[in-house]
Amino acid sequence: MATAAGVRLTQYAHGGGCACKIPPGELEETVSSLMPEGPATDLIVGVEHGDDGAVVRVGPRMAVVVTADFFTPVVDDAYTFGRIAATNALSDIYAMGGEPLVALNLLGWPRDTLPAELAAEVLRGGLDVARAASCHVAGGHSIDDPEPKYGMAVTGVADPDTLLRIDAGKPGLPLSLTKPLGLGVLGAWHKATGEVSDAAIAVMTTLNAPASRQALAAGITCATDVTGFGLLGHLYKLARASGVSAVIDHAAVPYIEGARAAAAAGYMPGGSRRNLDWVRAHTDAGPLGEDELLLLADAQTSGGLLVAGELPGAPVIGELIPRDDSVLILR
Repeated sequence: MATAAGVRLTQYAHGGGCACKIPPGELEETVSSLMPEGPATDLIVGVEHGDDGAVVRVGPRMAVVVTADFFTPVVDDAYTFGRIAATNALSDIYAMGGEPLVALNLLGWPRDTLPAELAAEVLRGGLDVARAASCHVAGGHSIDDPEPKYGMAVTGVADPDTLLRIDAGKPGLPLSLTKPLGLGVLGAWHKATGEVSDAAIAVMTTLNAPASRQALAAGITCATDVTGFGLLGHLYKLARASGVSAVIDHAAVPYIEGARAAAAAGYMPGGSRRNLDWVRAHTDAGPLGEDELLLLADAQTSGGLLVAGELPGAPVIGELIPRDDSVLILR
């Protein structure tokens, strides 16, 4: 068994963070048979469009929002890994316009390979983030797993009449992005070199609570968070569900410092390439080359909100338009 000192958690997993998601096209095919046969009553949001969480009405002005999210280490430090994974899991509640109430830990740990004290550090990181979000943590579930994995199942509440939904986009709405891109390539760079991007960690450990609350206060009804399917993948899902197309000004999309350099050096996760393969047939790439497209499809971990509306401090990166031949149009 390795000792806690000097352990690089990313070396114990085949992938890292949300880049290890099952490819979006493959996932949709897998869950296609799980669609409801008839209209639901209290289940307001289910699996129809791949929203960030499920929503069940429990009263005239009260809905329960539930989600689960976990992944393999995206950083080497155990405490930081716990913080990132918890921030990412809570993001699904905020992406629906909810507030988290209680979370359950989901932990897979190679107990014959890595010491229990590192697992405790992962859980401590998750607990600290949940406390910062005023979210209770009450137990959870753990298994002996060949790869370390961590995340949370989170329950929150929302007003059923003011949800943020993936299918509520309308032509003419601007698209705002609340966090810069590049987390996938910087994660691949970190895994390969051991070098740490403090800027990337800061982004991944920033809660999306303020952005969600600003969106609700502005009367916005359409949003999603940008995680493992990349900006292009999540925008494609939003536009498809809303029956619109989306135009992206690639020059307006922000990136974390060092992301372009990491991509140019070849640190591109396989998940980003799979994301691009999935949306390519529905995309008018315009003047953009392969390298720029891969950055736009880069698999993010604990990314920001993509909001159909304007938010203070968030760059506007495009707009929704009436449905065109292509769902995504890049300029």
